[in-house]
Amino acid sequence: MPESSKAICVFCGSAAGNRPEYIQTARETGAALAARGIALVYGGGGRGMMGAVADGALEAGGQVIGVIPSWMVEKEAAHKGVHRMIEVETMLERKGRMAELSDAFLVLPGGLGTLDELFEMATWAQLHLHGRIKPIGVLNSGGFYDHLRRWVERAVADGFIRSETPGMARFGEELGPLLDGLVRPA
Repeated sequence: MPESSKAICVFCGSAAGNRPEYIQTARETGAALAARGIALVYGGGGRGMMGAVADGALEAGGQVIGVIPSWMVEKEAAHKGVHRMIEVETMLERKGRMAELSDAFLVLPGGLGTLDELFEMATWAQLHLHGRIKPIGVLNSGGFYDHLRRWVERAVADGFIRSETPGMARFGEELGPLLDGLVRPA
């Protein structure tokens, strides 16, 4: 398998959610990254959305790198089939390592951890902590992030976030165009 020169970190739920389309979206996302020669960096889990995105990439011949805290290996059933599994000590170290390995971030449906990762990466971009701006995309699968999009628009309108803030998340309903905006061809 050829090494990828680009990598996207996907943030998503360790749970599957209760709508089959979320798991399907995760699998399609992994496969789409592989088809574009983009490595998947993710939280290392083998269940739920995390497992599905990794499985989709692996089944399509893609490169997959998991980053997981040691204490979560059993809890989230670390994926056994990834090409590289990096164990870290803390959640903060996990986010830092995933950011270091990635050129961009893509957010799929998930819970509190997913939002934590999204907001941390957006904040790091705003503060220029990545060294360079790494784009963030939010896949609004089935309208999952409609309320979050409205909140961001309101925060901009009310002066809490500047519209030109570096690292502002780009929302999209379709995976292909969203990926096009995240990692440009070399």
